[in-house]
Amino acid sequence: MPLEVEFRKKLREFVLDVSFHAGDEPLAVLGPSGSGKTMLLRAIAGLEKPDAGSITLNRRVVFDAARHIQVPARERRVGVLFQNYALFPHRTAGENIAFGLRRLPAAEREARVAELAQQVHIAGLETQYPRNLSGGEQQRVALARALAIQPEALLLDEALTALDTHLRSQVEQQLLATLESFKRPALLVTHNIEEAYRLGRKLLVLTRGTIAAFGDKEEIFRHPPGLEVARLTGCKNFSRARAVSATEIEAIDWGCRLTVPNAAESPISQVGIRAHHIDFVEAKDASAGSENIFPCWLLRSSETPFRITLFLHLHAPPTGSSSPHLQAEVFKEKWDRFRTRPLPWHVRLPPESLITFPD
Repeated sequence: MPLEVEFRKKLREFVLDVSFHAGDEPLAVLGPSGSGKTMLLRAIAGLEKPDAGSITLNRRVVFDAARHIQVPARERRVGVLFQNYALFPHRTAGENIAFGLRRLPAAEREARVAELAQQVHIAGLETQYPRNLSGGEQQRVALARALAIQPEALLLDEALTALDTHLRSQVEQQLLATLESFKRPALLVTHNIEEAYRLGRKLLVLTRGTIAAFGDKEEIFRHPPGLEVARLTGCKNFSRARAVSATEIEAIDWGCRLTVPNAAESPISQVGIRAHHIDFVEAKDASAGSENIFPCWLLRSSETPFRITLFLHLHAPPTGSSSPHLQAEVFKEKWDRFRTRPLPWHVRLPPESLITFPD
């Protein structure tokens, strides 16, 4: 594998203990603040030294504690893109891009800078200083600088966080185009679930220094291996649960029984469902005896420009002290189709969308 990582490093509150590999597909590293994501990148880049283990890049050992190998950051050929751009304020955009190319002849260096400026869509800005550039332009300069050394790996640490929504979309499209042609290990650290899904082909979920999930992103989102991974990947609805038959469980906190495809596989302690997987159905479907359909009442709602989050109480009208059983998310177009219907509405929890967690 082009990048093989296996190391331990004692941090203030926990031990960062990781073991994984990355090929030529972008790997998104998802986790909450303080989970060790940035330290992971810094160790790969050579900016921090682990306590034990090894790091191999393109079959070249860049760190090995047992063999006392610690290749300096400047010799690892790793491009790093930081959240705060980290440009040299006293150097022009072109000089920033060329910073790692000082050993090249001047003509070759200038040609490389011009090529990269064209590639990241900042051609014509090479003589500008960072203070005269927008956030998106500065991040494109930083990306060009990271690519200038023709790195064997690319590390992006919350590279889009500091940008506003419009600039973030522009730079994200640039990153997607860059990664499509990069064909070498690329690690993208983020705490944003949607960003991780869009940018990464594979996903690594890090919690308090430990890898909680690693593999195909769709598989992890569809079948998270535990409650913490489910929460980190955006699942908002959970209930204690127990199996009552080979195909049925009791969702204790939701006050209902549910048909599920795998109740008999192992002892079950929890069940979950993602908010956007909850269906709203006609009352006639409930009377027809379809599975996992329940009456619900609206407690409150929360609105974004395109979606509505509905906080729902199941089975009976809520009282003043009632808490929601479920959160459902729907696009406004769908919301407009049933919002004026009299309560109770009816929700369906599709068996194939229910996530069960073992005891």
